[in-house]
Amino acid sequence: MARYDYKCPNCQELFEVEHPMSERPTILCPKCGTEAQRVFSASGIHFEGHGFYNTDQRNSSSESK
Repeated sequence: MARYDYKCPNCQELFEVEHPMSERPTILCPKCGTEAQRVFSASGIHFEGHGFYNTDQRNSSSESK
């Protein structure tokens, strides 16, 4: 199950709903009952350290001769 943010276009209520990624249910605002819209936001992924880039896999001893 994944958690998604929804916002009501009528009363501007922002709330979270948990449902499977494969489903696209109709979500109603808990405050006023209007159909809410899903809010998209950037994920907080941050890559650190070695091994995340193609150049990190190479070492200086494997140079072409």
